[in-house]
Amino acid sequence: MPKTHEKTGIVLAGIAIGVIASLLVFFGNPVNMGFCIACFLRDISGALGLHTAPAVQYIRPEILGLVLGSFLLSVFRKEFMPRGGSSPLTRFVLGFFVMIGCLMFLGCPFRMILRLAGGDLNAVFGLLGFVCGILAGVFFLNKGYSLKRTYKLPTLEGAAFSAIQVALLVLLVAAPAFIYFSEAGAGPGALHAPILISLAAGLIVGALAQRTRLCMVGGIRDLVLFGEWKLLAGFIAILASALVCNLVLTGTGAGTFFTLGMEGQPVAHTDGLWNFLGMLLAGFGCVLLGGCPLRQLVLSGEGNTDSAITVLGLGIGAAFAHNFGLASSGTGPTANGKVAVVIGIVVVAVIAVANTVRTEKA
Repeated sequence: MPKTHEKTGIVLAGIAIGVIASLLVFFGNPVNMGFCIACFLRDISGALGLHTAPAVQYIRPEILGLVLGSFLLSVFRKEFMPRGGSSPLTRFVLGFFVMIGCLMFLGCPFRMILRLAGGDLNAVFGLLGFVCGILAGVFFLNKGYSLKRTYKLPTLEGAAFSAIQVALLVLLVAAPAFIYFSEAGAGPGALHAPILISLAAGLIVGALAQRTRLCMVGGIRDLVLFGEWKLLAGFIAILASALVCNLVLTGTGAGTFFTLGMEGQPVAHTDGLWNFLGMLLAGFGCVLLGGCPLRQLVLSGEGNTDSAITVLGLGIGAAFAHNFGLASSGTGPTANGKVAVVIGIVVVAVIAVANTVRTEKA
């Protein structure tokens, strides 16, 4: 595909995804949280009983659809390639700490953009930290950082993660007693669009992200390393389209979808330093992983088991954060959360150094 057409496709995909994210709020998802990988994985962890925070427990169909959309399109386009074996445990640890950073900020890179589109100026501090984290990761990439090669795997191995999403969908619809759901009014976990709408949205976003290789981390990384802005253009398009859609919906009287300021923003806090540091940790870890949480889910659907293990790390990180009081809330970060973020930055830096020195010696 010619570069011009490729960029146009990415921008159009970004516009569509931004509109979808805004409409998901219209149909019932929390404000400024039409689509958030970190938040939704946290909710799924709660639904499975991995944590017991009653405000954030729900099997989010958007996540299931995202993986399945990527899986189906990759199979159709003959791009389904089961691979793995590139430092899986290291990737699990990186995923764990990326989630700790996201829950300090209260959102993944995707939600950071959606918070900006909703007028939440606290996300500016997160964006600055995110960029600094990516720059730290790029420094190590330039020095030769690598988690080594992947290896071809059996088809069944590559399809296993997508099969798990089907099983989760069955559990969501059947709602057995051993699955936990936030009760009405309990918190963001109780706010969700209808299952079919959420699932359809996930399938569309998963297919678009698979087709265009959308990745917030990759966009900034490629701009710094190669002067290539096409991936970043996709997220700029998400910001623009979600902003316009929020303003239009607010103007119709359907609710408040845009509020400019820092105080009183939904599922957010105003501590600029820890918003910055939380997303610095997330950005740093994502560069070392090779992609943001959205990209990891898409790669999982394509059969990449290393990305699937990363997603498991994200989910366990979310459970750990809520079981041990690491996640922030609207009142601000916790003392435990601050310690965890500092530890996370140190651990991610050690991983970066170790896998750079090892590569240089090899």
